[in-house]
Amino acid sequence: MAHFLDEHARYAATVDAVVRFLQGKDPSLALRIAGREWLPEGPRFAAIDPALAVEPGGDPLAWAFGELGLQDRAKYVASLYVDDLADAIRLGEDPHFELSRYGEKLAASAARFDALAAALAAPPTLVDEHLAAITRALLDRHRPDLLGLTVPFPGNVFGALRMAQTARAVAPSTRIALGGGYVNTELRGLREPRLFDLVDFVTLDDGEAPMLALVDHLRDPSRPLLRTFVREGGEVVLRTTDTLHDVPFAAAGTPSYAGLPLDRYLSVVEMLNPMHRLWSDGRWNKITVAHGCYWKKCSFCDVTLDYIGRYDPVAADVLVDRIEAIIAETGQTGFHLVDEAAPPGGLRALAERLLARNVTITWWGNIRFEKTFTPALCQLLARSGCVAVSGGLEVASDRLLALMKKGVTVEQVARVTRAFTDAGIMVHAYLMYGFPTETEQETIDSLERVRQLFEAGCLQSAFWHRFAATTHSPIGHRPDLFGIRLARPRDVTFAENELPFTDPTGVDHDRLGAGLRKALYNYMHGLGLDVDVRRWFADGGKKVPAAKVPGDLVARALAEHSR
Repeated sequence: MAHFLDEHARYAATVDAVVRFLQGKDPSLALRIAGREWLPEGPRFAAIDPALAVEPGGDPLAWAFGELGLQDRAKYVASLYVDDLADAIRLGEDPHFELSRYGEKLAASAARFDALAAALAAPPTLVDEHLAAITRALLDRHRPDLLGLTVPFPGNVFGALRMAQTARAVAPSTRIALGGGYVNTELRGLREPRLFDLVDFVTLDDGEAPMLALVDHLRDPSRPLLRTFVREGGEVVLRTTDTLHDVPFAAAGTPSYAGLPLDRYLSVVEMLNPMHRLWSDGRWNKITVAHGCYWKKCSFCDVTLDYIGRYDPVAADVLVDRIEAIIAETGQTGFHLVDEAAPPGGLRALAERLLARNVTITWWGNIRFEKTFTPALCQLLARSGCVAVSGGLEVASDRLLALMKKGVTVEQVARVTRAFTDAGIMVHAYLMYGFPTETEQETIDSLERVRQLFEAGCLQSAFWHRFAATTHSPIGHRPDLFGIRLARPRDVTFAENELPFTDPTGVDHDRLGAGLRKALYNYMHGLGLDVDVRRWFADGGKKVPAAKVPGDLVARALAEHSR
């Protein structure tokens, strides 16, 4: 905070120009930003590691951007500048503020509503006042009878409820409905009546049919509601009916971005990770190949919920029709396939129809690393515009992959990821540590397999996640099958998702996590691929065991694949 106060005049003089640059409206400014003399640099710039310079005192960003990557280098510097500003707002004005996770800790697995209620009752911050002004302007412009608020993640809940507060105050006759991924996952056992001081209805799962039912109910109260919580006599009750059914995915319609100020969105590069770059830089149209997951067996996943458990594909020509409609509306040809795991057959059909209809797009999405993705299929996907895929390698241990019911092996992942890489498609792996019964030896062996995959060019990007047991997963339902004991919170009246648990192995996963992340950071930079994986844990004091994985495991798998 002291840095921001010292440099306040420079921030005030440069912030509007930086925002314009990140909106793509002033690209020539890259020359000044990339020079790193014009903008003040706060704590976030510590991410630029001087040790990555080729020569002592040299350019520590040359490895990432070279001499010609001017726009990308400037975008990275400008993104760190914006992050510094966000930190200053959080520290000096609004403790709940973050760029993409506003008030997340208030809502994530919050068994009771008390923390949210206290924050909502507190005097508004400057951020709250801006949000209220935007909400009032939208209400005045549209004058809705029914206002829908979607909350896909915990970091959206507080902002949505602040908007509901404003709507209650300035448009008391407007009815308010709440829904989205967070509601569908964490509020299925909702018993908190105070939420209904802010909203009138809370809907579960796919929203089309419940919202249609709600509109009919508001017109005629005798009409039934579908999967909708309401407050009656001070108690929360779930109103639903067997006479109404979800809209088939093929009939659900084309996503629309109408009314959104797309030209004002920022494109940022906050991390030098190629897949994180795709997530945050540029604006990607969202589309889904199929509703739900065709595999729906992974033991850590919320497979009991509708958004995963109900698989409903759609014809490829319908998808291409939707793609063309979105391009016509937005003028953008980049698409992010937001499936839990896009089905290989559906991707093949989509690629073939894109090519047959001469529709040019750039796309990427999430898959499973299964054997169906042959070199020929990967080449076809690349020709249709696929530039990247992400998938779950998770623990990189065949024993634990079987316990997870992933349906893949490490050798299979090596062959599939290499097929994508050979087709020119970037591969990102989701990695997990701390899975039930995972030993320290298995964690070290997993890192060695990951090292080999990077060394062989099978992976270009990856990220370690700490395992979390969730209430709607097979692990949450039958923890005894996975050797753990859950500590479910008592008297849950609001949100429930992640569950504390006790693993009898007693492994210090937090200590291992720091080394895993350090190793991965270096691997993505092409560094440390020739050193023993124990090196990354040397700072922990306690030594870790040597890897027991054959040093040529991945090489052998790829050699067999080529034969």
